Amino acid sequence: MMQQQTFDKLHALRWFGFAEAWCKQIENPEMAALSFDERLGLLVDQHWTWRENQNMTRRLKRSKLDSGPCVEDIDFRHPRGLDRSLVRTLSNSQWVAQHLSVLFTGPTGIGKSWLAQALAQKACRDGYTVWYRPAGKLFRDLTMARADGSLARMLETIARTDVLVVDDFAMAPLTEQERRDFLEICDDRYNRRSTILTSQLPVEKWHAQIGDPTLADSILDRLVHNAYRIELSGESIRKKKGRGSSEDRPGGGA
Repeated sequence: MMQQQTFDKLHALRWFGFAEAWCKQIENPEMAALSFDERLGLLVDQHWTWRENQNMTRRLKRSKLDSGPCVEDIDFRHPRGLDRSLVRTLSNSQWVAQHLSVLFTGPTGIGKSWLAQALAQKACRDGYTVWYRPAGKLFRDLTMARADGSLARMLETIARTDVLVVDDFAMAPLTEQERRDFLEICDDRYNRRSTILTSQLPVEKWHAQIGDPTLADSILDRLVHNAYRIELSGESIRKKKGRGSSEDRPGGGA
């Protein structure tokens, strides 16, 4: 009876990890040989791990990232100019702690989006908040938020997000409102948060796509100067699909 009351109280407190760990201890006769302090320490450790896993699951769900990309599955065999040592450096997520950004450029099918999401997923696993959005959808979201009066709240949420991933940036010329919104986003995040951008166009052509020279200068000044620039080249990985390459199978790397 006492055990059941304790379980009920643990669940009421939402200490589900602690309750699960305690249940396993009760079922394991070897635990009787441990001291109270040792058993309590194990319970606290297991509850902490359970809570961290729950938090990570929530962060990944809110991030809108695809489930597949992760840095452990990056394929360095495909010739595309991907620096293994740089990827290793970025994989520790220190660039997020330092509020730096990462810019991926290169032709279609080379794996820019996959790599961007892999780095963002690692940052999410390391405790940072992430939000992934293709550029077109991001600007449509901003337009809808402006229409329903939630723009300020959305911009504040973006500003607080540790890593913003904008996919397929500058595919089309930006409208006046789009470049002003994007400048506000960049201004809010500069030296405070990190951004990952992917684009088929080289950085040198972004100025023309943004449009207004003054706003383009302001946006690029905030994006480029504190960023790792990864310029990819080579054959499209998607062309290997018919050849049975591992990166084109579910769960395969890019």
